[in-house]
Parts: sequence; structure tokens; C-alpha cells
Amino acid sequence: QVQLVESGGGLVQTGGSLTLSCIASGRTFSSYHMGWFRQAPGKEREFVASVTWTTSRTNYADSVKGRFTISRDNAKNTVLLQMNSLKSEDTAVYFCAASQPYTMTFAYWGQGTQVTVSS
Repeated sequence: QVQLVESGGGLVQTGGSLTLSCIASGRTFSSYHMGWFRQAPGKEREFVASVTWTTSRTNYADSVKGRFTISRDNAKNTVLLQMNSLKSEDTAVYFCAASQPYTMTFAYWGQGTQVTVSS
């Protein structure tokens, strides 16, 4: 079982920046495909970004490309989401997700952290 704890959310003005952090339990963090998702009020949860376990290849939703950066530190069991040039439409609860070892399917979820972007 993997436990994920997010932090770093908060209130920020349009154009500002935030960095979300997710710490994972377990000894095999380097084998997890990691990702960030978000859910805005009244909307379905949507993919934001992901990073693979070996090559650290990244993937982004079109809506955040060029503004968000996902990274991982396997020594610290941590995945980060650096968010720049934030827009009001980025307001959502952000969830960290982890896969089963050496798979691409997300199986574990954190409880989420609120990001609110105000104008």
C-alpha cells in the first residue's frame, strides 16, 4: 500500500506561482509512475502531468504545457509540481497519484490540496 501526502496549495493571484509537493510512503518509490490530477468544482477530475519511473519522461495536459513542470526526487520519495503563470481556471483541488510498481496505471491517490487563483 502506498500513502501519498500533498502539500503546498494555497491562495495566489493570477500570474503567480506555487509549488506542490507530494511525499510517498514505501521503499520502491523509484518504481512508481507518478502524476498530478485536478478537480474543479462541478467538473470531473482531469490529468495535469506525469513522470515515469525510470527515464523521468514527462507528459502534460495541453492546458498547462509551458507553465507547469513536474519533477521527482527518488531519494526523497517526492514529486513536485511547479506551477507558474497561474490562471483562474487553474483553481482546483490537486491530487497526487502513484501507479503500481512498473505499470502506467494510477492506483493510489492522495487526499488533495486546494489551489485557488484569484484575480
